[in-house]
Amino acid sequence: MDTKQKLQLKKFVRQLSIVRGRHTELVSVYVPAGYDIIKIIQHLQQEQGTAVNIKDAKTRNNVIDSLSRAIQHLKTFKKTPANGLAVFSGNVSTQENKTDIQVFSIEPPSPINIKVYRCDQTFKLDILEAMLEHKESYGLVVIDRKEATIGILKGPSIIVLHEMTSGVPGKFKAGGQSAARFHRLIEGMAIEFYKRVADICNKQFLGLKDLKGIIIGGPGPTKESFMEYMNNELKRKVVAVQDITYTSEKGLHDLVDKSKDILAKEQISEEKAAVEKFLTTLAKEPKRAVYGIDEVREAIKLGAVDMLLLSESLEEYELEGLQDEGEAVGADVRIISVDTMEGQQLRDLGKAAAILRYPMG
Repeated sequence: MDTKQKLQLKKFVRQLSIVRGRHTELVSVYVPAGYDIIKIIQHLQQEQGTAVNIKDAKTRNNVIDSLSRAIQHLKTFKKTPANGLAVFSGNVSTQENKTDIQVFSIEPPSPINIKVYRCDQTFKLDILEAMLEHKESYGLVVIDRKEATIGILKGPSIIVLHEMTSGVPGKFKAGGQSAARFHRLIEGMAIEFYKRVADICNKQFLGLKDLKGIIIGGPGPTKESFMEYMNNELKRKVVAVQDITYTSEKGLHDLVDKSKDILAKEQISEEKAAVEKFLTTLAKEPKRAVYGIDEVREAIKLGAVDMLLLSESLEEYELEGLQDEGEAVGADVRIISVDTMEGQQLRDLGKAAAILRYPMG
């Protein structure tokens, strides 16, 4: 799903999550992709017949009316949309003595694969919420003879899973047989360390359904030596091996930065590239870059904005307003998370920035 679809879905879920029924009277219906919508309508009509047995008159009327509104809405569709349909109907009034039956629906950006009918005090939103989660991920390993850090890249977030140290001593300067024995000793310790790191990788990555690949980094030949002790299944998932200096959490960030070609289609690279482009423009052509909500809005009014960068940390009304204004003048609108260092820079710059089509000021 693209950024705009994600924002629309997030807003829809947030809007419905605050609705509370006084009793089990809020109706949730999920129509799977490819399912006959007529069968869903018939099912809800049967539920209407069952609802007449509800003892409490107010609850009974609300359930019947909610089902009626849902049925009416479903009848406006000639067939089930490509990804299915989610319909929610119920009394959204916050006043005890008033009834306001509303119906909401969304054609989700990802396919619905389960048929659901639920009548409860809250709308069933977990299926839509699951679509907002980043599913695909990359395993990250940075390693040298002294330490290793294992992490995972999920969407724009780099998550540290495990940090390890080896206890392998540094170089031994003495010569003769003592040096040879010491060399064998530290080589043995290094191998044991590689095996321990490989074992942690097995526990973290094996069976991870949405693991797209593994990226390994480190100085010198250490990373290649480590790979000899990896599980064959995980070894086949290695998509890149990079030379990097650090093997701490910073090393994970360096590893992702150095693997931009591999991650070109991933959200983190797109976000980082957009912010970096703005910062470069600001440094080299300051009259073609503006930041701060008021300054950006003024540039939009003048039709001068080429690329618009909006922080996810903006208030919802500000984010949606600026997005709509930017799209109206043909700007390339990018929503930037705060999960990356670049995203945090944008937040600290005023949460909004723009690259202009022509110099201003």
